[in-house]
Amino acid sequence: MPTAKDLMTTNVVTIDGNATAREAVDTMKEHGVRCLIVERRGSDDAYGIVTQRDVVYQVTAWSRDPEEIKVHEIMTKPLVVVNKDLDIRHVARLMANMGLSRAPVIFEGALQGIVSVSDIIEAI
Repeated sequence: MPTAKDLMTTNVVTIDGNATAREAVDTMKEHGVRCLIVERRGSDDAYGIVTQRDVVYQVTAWSRDPEEIKVHEIMTKPLVVVNKDLDIRHVARLMANMGLSRAPVIFEGALQGIVSVSDIIEAI
């Protein structure tokens, strides 16, 4: 069976937590992605994630100004991450149990990729 490393997308787009929601949306559009990994502030910090859903549910739905809201205000952190050697069945089970549609792959102390439900579908 394939592992997380076999399926992960390696061109993960990141953003600084102090960027605005507007900058996050522009970055997502520019790169054709639905989420951005929020960079760590230091080696002992956790990664975060901001998604299109976060922007819509926490900014647009409440008529908040995307030029004023910072990514760190609407992101999810810390993230559930997966080991690069985790079997695809276990990745799928973890994502199902946690209600996730994507999970970052961390190894060698850094973000190396991201596995999504779409990646799993393509693999099967």
